[in-house]
Amino acid sequence: MRLDIETLKILDLIVRLGSFAKAAEQLNRAQSAISYQIKKLEQHLGVALFDRSKYRAELTAEGNAILTEGRRLLQQAHNLEVLAERFSQGWEPRLEIIIDGALPMEPVMRALKRLSEMDVSTRVQLRTEFLSGVQRCFEKNSSDLMLVKDFQSNPYLNAKPLKPMSTRLVVAAGHPLASIKGIELKHLHEYIELTIADSGEVDLHYQDDLQFGGERVFYLNGFIAKKNSILLGLGYGWVPDYLIEKELANGELVELDFVGGASHSFTPKLVHSSERPLGRAGQLLSDLIIAEFGA
Repeated sequence: MRLDIETLKILDLIVRLGSFAKAAEQLNRAQSAISYQIKKLEQHLGVALFDRSKYRAELTAEGNAILTEGRRLLQQAHNLEVLAERFSQGWEPRLEIIIDGALPMEPVMRALKRLSEMDVSTRVQLRTEFLSGVQRCFEKNSSDLMLVKDFQSNPYLNAKPLKPMSTRLVVAAGHPLASIKGIELKHLHEYIELTIADSGEVDLHYQDDLQFGGERVFYLNGFIAKKNSILLGLGYGWVPDYLIEKELANGELVELDFVGGASHSFTPKLVHSSERPLGRAGQLLSDLIIAEFGA
């Protein structure tokens, strides 16, 4: 006899109901058939699961240990059945989303929290990239979604615009640039520009449209590091509004009086490829992200 799930279910039922007779009644089977199946299991395992010397059969220590492990197997089997059912209904096993690090993570986390509360079985992988690295990773990994500031369009990419956002050119209140009126490019080139390193495989001569082309440029690997460096007075740079609202309000940071404009608006987009249609979880997460960003 091979160990099977049905026999483990019978063992579990006997213990939960307290007797062979009650288990047989619930299963609509003869008590002798239930007893025979448990006997065969004991022979197969080589241990006595029940002490039958008393009026009512009781689990032995070995039986209790085997039941404990058996219940784990039953739970795993149940989980597999649930997974298989959800996949057959369109729940994909895995979902990957690539996010530009310039965009706020809080709405995405709220969307993921709402998804988790729906008990969706899909595993979600979230990656953060910067600039061209977002689309490069999306294409290289055949990812399901990308949340971007900008991207190279093609006939297969479907984009949903989200609520517009802004980024500002700021500097610490004590930095020399903070007190200059009508700042021109030549003034900026005298100081260190802080920017974000592109995580994509770009040409060495590539320059972000918002960079100023000076020789003194420090490349950082995230906007928190960039914001903190600006607060330290290391240099100036563009930072999304949502990261610096408090610092602008209390005067720790100031917006530069740059003649070319110190505020830049952009429209984030949630993108997926028609070559990789979204499953139920992908569509659900997409809808939740759109709702959280207030598109």
